[in-house]
Amino acid sequence: MSLTLPLDEPEEPLSYNLNVCSPSFSAATPARFTAISRAKSFRSRYFPHITIDEWNDWRWQLRNRITTTEQLEKIINLTDSERQALQRSSSTLPFAITPYYASLVSPNNPHDPVRRAVVPVVNELVVSNGEAHDPLGEDSHTPVPGLVHRYPDRVLFLLTDYCSTYCRYCTRSRMVGRNQDTTSCKERWEKAFAYIEKTTEIRDVLLSGGDPLTLPDETLEYILKRLRSIKHVELIRIGTKTPAVLPQRITSQLTRMLRRYHPVWISIHAMHPAEQTREMKKACERLADAGIPLGSQTVLLAGINDDVPTMKKLMQGLVRMRVKPYYLYQCDPIIGSAHFRTSVTKGLEIYQGLRGHTTGYAVPTYVIDAPGGGGKIPLLPETFLGRDGSDILLKNYEGNTYRYPDAL
Repeated sequence: MSLTLPLDEPEEPLSYNLNVCSPSFSAATPARFTAISRAKSFRSRYFPHITIDEWNDWRWQLRNRITTTEQLEKIINLTDSERQALQRSSSTLPFAITPYYASLVSPNNPHDPVRRAVVPVVNELVVSNGEAHDPLGEDSHTPVPGLVHRYPDRVLFLLTDYCSTYCRYCTRSRMVGRNQDTTSCKERWEKAFAYIEKTTEIRDVLLSGGDPLTLPDETLEYILKRLRSIKHVELIRIGTKTPAVLPQRITSQLTRMLRRYHPVWISIHAMHPAEQTREMKKACERLADAGIPLGSQTVLLAGINDDVPTMKKLMQGLVRMRVKPYYLYQCDPIIGSAHFRTSVTKGLEIYQGLRGHTTGYAVPTYVIDAPGGGGKIPLLPETFLGRDGSDILLKNYEGNTYRYPDAL
């Protein structure tokens, strides 16, 4: 008998308005992509009656997310660890994968990077020393629901708890996919707008969640228009994994709307080179062509991207897609994350393997988001060795020492 993973959110949010925090699945002109190799064969095998237009409709992708053990075991051979995790209602995070992203998962290799990132294993049920539900202390910096004000001139605006695909190492696993806030979205958002309006030092608003791009165009435009009406808000940023897990969402309609509210920047969660399909490339190109600067944020993950060749390939691929690698994060110590976390020494080793060995545009800043709300702290290999007289001593990427005359 196949068992269904208990979910805390509806499998298919049926509609969206400003009083319900879930996506809309109404008909719309889909983004046009060329279904390639893996995605094309996957669609033919598991969705043989679905047309290419349906497959390339982001709403169809959301309606048909894989959310149960029964669905998943039809496309991959589950290990005992995966099956047990799917059957445990105490899992810290709901399970869901878009059909598109499922096409990138290896059916037979449990060590496949994409599979490890989205299919739960029993390890995530184990609580290790130093782990916490809210390791970054976001809740203690929340003046109104859904708004985190940790840095003086910027706020994190959590629009939704919904993602199209749930990464097992998610920093906000305590809240995403839970649908626990019974307050209407509009009521909650208006409180956030009011706080931003009265706090005049705020010049930068980061829209996150969940994934903001699971919201319909008209809802996103409502939010952007409200923010643009606040004179001291100079910059709007959007944090999303959509180009990697749901590239069909990046429609021409969406990009036309976004460009009306510049300056808008987008930070894309990028994990592994396997995500860098033609579909993801097309999505990034559409955003870049709309004049939206793109940056990437990558979490360092044990057994997934924790070696120099993989990270270099990922970062160089992002640059080719016109995405500037921005942050490489040490994995946050959320509950059940020990099997994902590497040592900081490993992170420094990877950074050292990038710096000087590839273009600087492909080298992200390696950071720890300090537990307890300390903010992002950059980590660097030792390059400043000290002074010798009026000279400072510097170490380059090859380990060689150089002098710089430092006039005092």
